[in-house]
Amino acid sequence: MIEAATRVDAPEVIVDTAETYAGRLRHGWDGDPPHAFLGRVDGVAVGVLTIDTPTYDNRDVAWFEVEVHPDYRGRGIGSELMEFGFKQAAERGRTSLGFTQWDLPKADAFAKKHGFEAKSVEVNRRQDLANVDWPTVERLYAEAVEASKEYELLRLSDDLPEEMLEAMTALTASINDAPTDDLDIEDEVFTPERLRAFEVAQKGRDQRIHRVIARHKNTGALAGHSTVMVEHGRPHIAWQADTAVDRAHRGHRLGVLVKIGMLRWLREVAPAVELVDTWNAESNAHMIGVNDQIGYRVIARAIDYQRPADAK
Repeated sequence: MIEAATRVDAPEVIVDTAETYAGRLRHGWDGDPPHAFLGRVDGVAVGVLTIDTPTYDNRDVAWFEVEVHPDYRGRGIGSELMEFGFKQAAERGRTSLGFTQWDLPKADAFAKKHGFEAKSVEVNRRQDLANVDWPTVERLYAEAVEASKEYELLRLSDDLPEEMLEAMTALTASINDAPTDDLDIEDEVFTPERLRAFEVAQKGRDQRIHRVIARHKNTGALAGHSTVMVEHGRPHIAWQADTAVDRAHRGHRLGVLVKIGMLRWLREVAPAVELVDTWNAESNAHMIGVNDQIGYRVIARAIDYQRPADAK
Protein backbone atom coordinates (compact mmCIF):
# COMPACT_ATOMS: atom_id res chain seq x y z
CA MET A 1 0.00 0.00 0.00
CA ILE A 2 2.75 2.46 0.96
CA GLU A 3 4.77 1.41 -2.06
CA ALA A 4 1.80 2.00 -4.38
CA ALA A 5 1.27 5.48 -2.92
CA THR A 6 4.94 6.42 -3.16
CA ARG A 7 5.23 5.20 -6.75
CA VAL A 8 2.52 7.71 -7.71
CA ASP A 9 3.68 10.63 -5.55
CA ALA A 10 7.49 10.32 -5.72
CA PRO A 11 8.42 7.62 -8.26
CA GLU A 12 12.20 7.65 -7.68
CA VAL A 13 12.11 7.50 -3.88
CA ILE A 14 13.44 4.30 -2.31
CA VAL A 15 10.58 2.47 -0.59
CA ASP A 16 10.95 0.31 2.51
CA THR A 17 10.87 -3.43 2.17
CA ALA A 18 8.65 -5.33 4.59
CA GLU A 19 11.75 -6.00 6.70
CA THR A 20 13.04 -2.42 6.77
CA TYR A 21 9.56 -1.06 7.53
CA ALA A 22 9.18 -3.51 10.41
CA GLY A 23 12.57 -2.38 11.71
CA ARG A 24 11.45 1.24 11.57
CA LEU A 25 8.32 0.46 13.59
CA ARG A 26 10.22 -1.58 16.17
CA HIS A 27 13.25 0.63 16.66
CA GLY A 28 12.70 4.07 15.13
CA TRP A 29 15.81 6.05 14.29
CA ASP A 30 17.38 5.86 17.73
CA GLY A 31 15.21 3.78 19.98
CA ASP A 32 12.21 6.12 19.86
CA PRO A 33 9.84 4.27 17.49
CA PRO A 34 6.71 5.80 15.95
CA HIS A 35 3.12 4.71 16.41
CA ALA A 36 1.46 3.36 13.26
CA PHE A 37 -2.23 2.82 12.55
CA LEU A 38 -3.66 0.93 9.58
CA GLY A 39 -6.87 1.98 7.85
CA ARG A 40 -8.97 -0.74 6.21
CA VAL A 41 -12.02 -0.76 3.97
CA ASP A 42 -13.82 -4.11 3.79
CA GLY A 43 -10.71 -5.76 5.17
CA VAL A 44 -8.42 -4.20 2.57
CA ALA A 45 -5.50 -2.05 3.76
CA VAL A 46 -6.05 1.38 2.22
CA GLY A 47 -4.19 3.85 4.41
CA VAL A 48 -1.53 4.29 7.09
CA LEU A 49 -1.12 6.96 9.74
CA THR A 50 2.30 7.24 11.38
CA ILE A 51 2.80 9.40 14.47
CA ASP A 52 6.19 10.31 15.91
CA THR A 53 6.09 11.57 19.50
CA PRO A 54 9.70 12.38 20.47
CA THR A 55 10.88 11.58 23.97
CA TYR A 56 14.48 12.89 23.92
CA ASP A 57 13.38 16.48 23.16
CA ASN A 58 10.43 18.38 21.65
CA ARG A 59 8.07 16.52 23.95
CA ASP A 60 5.25 18.87 22.99
CA VAL A 61 5.32 17.77 19.33
CA ALA A 62 3.49 15.03 17.44
CA TRP A 63 4.57 14.53 13.84
CA PHE A 64 2.27 12.87 11.29
CA GLU A 65 2.63 11.06 8.00
CA VAL A 66 -0.48 9.94 6.10
CA GLU A 67 -0.46 7.56 3.14
CA VAL A 68 -3.55 6.47 1.18
CA HIS A 69 -3.54 3.91 -1.61
CA PRO A 70 -4.07 5.67 -4.97
CA ASP A 71 -7.15 3.55 -5.73
CA TYR A 72 -8.89 4.80 -2.58
CA ARG A 73 -8.10 8.50 -2.71
CA GLY A 74 -10.84 11.11 -2.79
CA ARG A 75 -13.05 9.22 -0.35
CA GLY A 76 -12.09 11.08 2.85
CA ILE A 77 -9.85 8.29 4.16
CA GLY A 78 -6.87 10.60 4.59
CA SER A 79 -8.99 13.06 6.55
CA GLU A 80 -10.29 10.31 8.81
CA LEU A 81 -6.75 9.19 9.52
CA MET A 82 -5.67 12.75 10.24
CA GLU A 83 -8.55 13.38 12.63
CA PHE A 84 -7.71 10.13 14.38
CA GLY A 85 -4.14 11.36 14.65
CA PHE A 86 -5.29 14.60 16.27
CA LYS A 87 -7.04 12.58 18.96
CA GLN A 88 -3.99 10.40 19.53
CA ALA A 89 -1.80 13.48 19.89
CA ALA A 90 -4.20 14.97 22.42
CA GLU A 91 -4.17 11.77 24.46
CA ARG A 92 -0.37 11.98 24.55
CA GLY A 93 -0.42 15.62 25.67
CA ARG A 94 1.09 17.01 22.46
CA THR A 95 0.29 20.66 21.79
CA SER A 96 2.18 21.17 18.52
CA LEU A 97 1.38 19.13 15.42
CA GLY A 98 3.62 18.55 12.42
CA PHE A 99 2.91 16.91 9.08
CA THR A 100 5.30 15.94 6.29
CA GLN A 101 4.03 15.38 2.76
CA TRP A 102 5.40 15.34 -0.76
CA ASP A 103 5.55 18.69 -2.54
CA LEU A 104 2.40 18.21 -4.62
CA PRO A 105 -0.61 20.52 -5.11
CA LYS A 106 -3.12 17.97 -3.77
CA ALA A 107 -0.96 17.28 -0.73
CA ASP A 108 -0.64 21.01 -0.06
CA ALA A 109 -4.41 21.43 -0.30
CA PHE A 110 -4.90 18.51 2.09
CA ALA A 111 -2.49 20.01 4.63
CA LYS A 112 -4.15 23.43 4.51
CA LYS A 113 -7.59 21.85 4.80
CA HIS A 114 -6.49 20.50 8.18
CA GLY A 115 -5.08 23.79 9.41
CA PHE A 116 -1.38 23.28 8.66
CA GLU A 117 1.00 25.92 7.37
CA ALA A 118 4.14 25.18 5.33
CA LYS A 119 7.23 25.82 7.46
CA SER A 120 10.18 24.13 5.75
CA VAL A 121 11.19 22.26 2.59
CA GLU A 122 13.25 19.06 2.62
CA VAL A 123 15.00 17.70 -0.46
CA ASN A 124 15.93 14.08 -1.15
CA ARG A 125 19.14 13.83 -3.19
CA ARG A 126 20.95 10.78 -4.54
CA GLN A 127 24.48 10.02 -5.58
CA ASP A 128 24.87 7.27 -8.19
CA LEU A 129 28.37 5.93 -7.61
CA ALA A 130 28.62 4.61 -11.18
CA ASN A 131 28.43 8.20 -12.43
CA VAL A 132 30.75 9.89 -9.94
CA ASP A 133 33.16 12.33 -11.56
CA TRP A 134 36.16 10.95 -9.67
CA PRO A 135 38.74 13.42 -11.03
CA THR A 136 36.61 16.30 -9.69
CA VAL A 137 35.98 14.50 -6.39
CA GLU A 138 39.68 13.75 -5.93
CA ARG A 139 40.59 17.36 -6.70
CA LEU A 140 38.11 18.59 -4.08
CA TYR A 141 39.44 16.07 -1.60
CA ALA A 142 43.04 17.14 -2.20
CA GLU A 143 42.04 20.77 -1.62
CA ALA A 144 40.30 19.78 1.63
CA VAL A 145 43.33 17.81 2.79
CA GLU A 146 45.54 20.85 2.11
CA ALA A 147 43.21 23.10 4.11
CA SER A 148 42.99 20.68 7.05
CA LYS A 149 46.60 19.71 7.69
CA GLU A 150 46.06 19.97 11.44
CA TYR A 151 43.51 17.13 11.31
CA GLU A 152 43.48 13.38 10.70
CA LEU A 153 40.67 11.05 9.67
CA LEU A 154 39.40 8.11 11.69
CA ARG A 155 37.35 5.34 10.10
CA LEU A 156 34.98 3.41 12.36
CA SER A 157 32.32 0.80 11.70
CA ASP A 158 29.62 -0.42 14.07
CA ASP A 159 29.67 0.78 17.72
CA LEU A 160 31.73 3.71 18.95
CA PRO A 161 34.57 2.87 21.33
CA GLU A 162 33.58 3.75 24.89
CA GLU A 163 36.41 6.27 25.22
CA MET A 164 35.00 8.29 22.28
CA LEU A 165 31.38 8.31 23.37
CA GLU A 166 31.30 11.59 25.33
CA ALA A 167 33.21 13.50 22.64
CA MET A 168 31.00 12.11 19.87
CA THR A 169 27.91 13.09 21.83
CA ALA A 170 29.07 16.70 21.84
CA LEU A 171 30.07 16.57 18.17
CA THR A 172 26.74 15.04 17.15
CA ALA A 173 24.94 18.04 18.68
CA SER A 174 26.58 20.22 15.99
CA ILE A 175 23.73 19.14 13.70
CA ASN A 176 21.57 21.65 15.58
CA ASP A 177 23.29 24.38 13.55
CA ALA A 178 21.55 23.10 10.40
CA PRO A 179 18.63 25.34 9.37
CA THR A 180 15.10 24.52 10.50
CA ASP A 181 13.50 27.50 8.74
CA ASP A 182 10.13 28.47 10.26
CA LEU A 183 9.54 25.27 12.22
CA ASP A 184 8.71 25.82 15.88
CA ILE A 185 11.00 23.16 17.33
CA GLU A 186 13.70 22.93 19.98
CA ASP A 187 17.27 21.82 19.41
CA GLU A 188 17.76 18.09 19.60
CA VAL A 189 19.20 16.82 22.88
CA PHE A 190 21.97 14.23 22.59
CA THR A 191 23.31 12.03 25.37
CA PRO A 192 25.65 9.03 25.37
CA GLU A 193 22.61 6.85 25.98
CA ARG A 194 20.93 8.24 22.86
CA LEU A 195 23.99 7.50 20.72
CA ARG A 196 24.04 3.94 22.02
CA ALA A 197 20.30 3.66 21.29
CA PHE A 198 21.00 4.81 17.72
CA GLU A 199 23.52 1.99 17.32
CA VAL A 200 21.09 -0.58 18.72
CA ALA A 201 18.29 0.72 16.47
CA GLN A 202 20.40 0.53 13.31
CA LYS A 203 21.31 -3.06 14.09
CA GLY A 204 17.63 -3.77 14.65
CA ARG A 205 16.94 -2.25 11.24
CA ASP A 206 19.60 -4.59 9.77
CA GLN A 207 21.91 -1.75 8.80
CA ARG A 208 25.62 -1.29 9.42
CA ILE A 209 26.98 2.06 10.57
CA HIS A 210 30.14 3.57 9.06
CA ARG A 211 31.66 6.77 10.43
CA VAL A 212 34.45 9.02 9.17
CA ILE A 213 35.61 11.41 11.91
CA ALA A 214 38.04 14.33 11.70
CA ARG A 215 40.27 14.62 14.78
CA HIS A 216 42.60 17.50 15.63
CA LYS A 217 46.12 16.10 15.72
CA ASN A 218 47.49 18.22 18.57
CA THR A 219 44.55 18.22 20.98
CA GLY A 220 42.71 15.04 20.02
CA ALA A 221 39.44 17.00 19.77
CA LEU A 222 36.78 15.48 17.53
CA ALA A 223 36.04 18.19 14.99
CA GLY A 224 33.71 16.80 12.34
CA HIS A 225 32.05 13.60 11.18
CA SER A 226 30.02 11.95 8.46
CA THR A 227 27.88 8.88 9.13
CA VAL A 228 26.41 6.43 6.61
CA MET A 229 24.33 3.29 7.08
CA VAL A 230 24.39 0.41 4.59
CA GLU A 231 21.54 -2.06 4.42
CA HIS A 232 22.39 -5.74 4.71
CA GLY A 233 19.31 -6.88 2.78
CA ARG A 234 19.92 -4.36 0.00
CA PRO A 235 23.69 -3.82 0.11
CA HIS A 236 23.62 -1.55 -2.93
CA ILE A 237 21.80 1.11 -0.86
CA ALA A 238 23.47 3.47 1.61
CA TRP A 239 21.78 6.16 3.66
CA GLN A 240 23.64 9.34 4.52
CA ALA A 241 22.95 10.40 8.09
CA ASP A 242 24.56 13.47 9.69
CA THR A 243 27.53 15.32 8.30
CA ALA A 244 28.51 18.07 10.76
CA VAL A 245 31.49 20.13 11.94
CA ASP A 246 31.99 21.59 15.40
CA ARG A 247 31.83 25.40 15.39
CA ALA A 248 35.31 25.75 16.85
CA HIS A 249 36.80 23.85 13.90
CA ARG A 250 35.03 25.39 10.94
CA GLY A 251 36.89 27.07 8.11
CA HIS A 252 39.18 24.11 7.34
CA ARG A 253 37.04 22.36 4.68
CA LEU A 254 36.31 19.59 7.18
CA GLY A 255 32.79 19.06 5.85
CA VAL A 256 34.18 18.28 2.42
CA LEU A 257 36.99 16.22 3.96
CA VAL A 258 34.72 13.85 5.90
CA LYS A 259 32.03 13.69 3.22
CA ILE A 260 34.43 12.72 0.43
CA GLY A 261 36.48 10.69 2.89
CA MET A 262 33.38 8.59 3.44
CA LEU A 263 32.74 8.28 -0.28
CA ARG A 264 36.28 7.06 -0.88
CA TRP A 265 36.11 4.61 2.04
CA LEU A 266 32.81 3.08 0.90
CA ARG A 267 34.63 1.68 -2.12
CA GLU A 268 36.68 -0.41 0.31
CA VAL A 269 34.37 -1.19 3.23
CA ALA A 270 31.10 -1.59 1.25
CA PRO A 271 32.00 -2.13 -2.42
CA ALA A 272 28.47 -3.29 -3.32
CA VAL A 273 27.05 0.18 -2.65
CA GLU A 274 25.69 1.73 -5.83
CA LEU A 275 23.85 4.73 -4.49
CA VAL A 276 23.79 7.01 -1.47
CA ASP A 277 20.63 8.88 -0.49
CA THR A 278 20.52 12.00 1.67
CA TRP A 279 18.01 14.57 2.91
CA ASN A 280 18.69 18.25 3.57
CA ALA A 281 16.66 21.34 4.27
CA GLU A 282 16.38 23.23 0.98
CA SER A 283 17.82 26.27 2.77
CA ASN A 284 20.99 24.40 3.82
CA ALA A 285 23.02 26.05 1.08
CA HIS A 286 26.43 25.00 2.36
CA MET A 287 25.77 21.26 2.51
CA ILE A 288 23.78 21.31 -0.71
CA GLY A 289 26.72 23.04 -2.38
CA VAL A 290 28.99 20.20 -1.28
CA ASN A 291 26.49 17.58 -2.45
CA ASP A 292 26.10 19.25 -5.83
CA GLN A 293 29.86 19.35 -6.32
CA ILE A 294 30.22 15.61 -5.78
CA GLY A 295 27.36 14.60 -8.04
CA TYR A 296 24.13 14.35 -6.07
CA ARG A 297 20.87 14.93 -7.98
CA VAL A 298 17.42 15.83 -6.72
CA ILE A 299 14.99 12.92 -6.34
CA ALA A 300 12.03 14.49 -4.52
CA ARG A 301 10.91 17.41 -2.38
CA ALA A 302 8.79 17.24 0.76
CA ILE A 303 7.10 19.99 2.76
CA ASP A 304 7.12 20.15 6.55
CA TYR A 305 3.90 21.67 7.86
CA GLN A 306 3.00 22.66 11.41
CA ARG A 307 0.08 23.95 13.46
CA PRO A 308 -0.91 24.31 17.11
CA ALA A 309 -3.05 21.45 18.33
CA ASP A 310 -5.78 23.87 19.40
CA ALA A 311 -5.90 25.77 16.08
CA LYS A 312 -9.42 26.17 14.73
